[in-house]
Amino acid sequence: MQNDWPAYLTSVSARLKEMRTEQPDVMKAFSGLAQAALKPQALDAKSKELIALGISVAVRCDDCIGFHVKAALSHGASREEIMETLGMAIYMGAGPSVMYASHVLDAYAQMATPRS
Repeated sequence: MQNDWPAYLTSVSARLKEMRTEQPDVMKAFSGLAQAALKPQALDAKSKELIALGISVAVRCDDCIGFHVKAALSHGASREEIMETLGMAIYMGAGPSVMYASHVLDAYAQMATPRS
């Protein structure tokens, strides 16, 4: 588990940039999929990010947790909404999701408060 989520996301983003350079077709297709899935329709962007965050916990993807906490916050998600999302992830993913839910709280604590 990472201790400095913003720095960790910066390093992951650098690796993803390499992937976009070296596998442009695959990454362009993935980006198109993400854009289509995140397009606000019946669900708004915040709701979709909260769903993605819950799935991130259930499948135990630290990188996904970091990116979806950041995105949920950018769409105005509150701590209460994130906590309710974690409740659903725990319900659907059982014990392992409880452990990964703590990663969300760590990422939230670091990214919700502006750094000096």
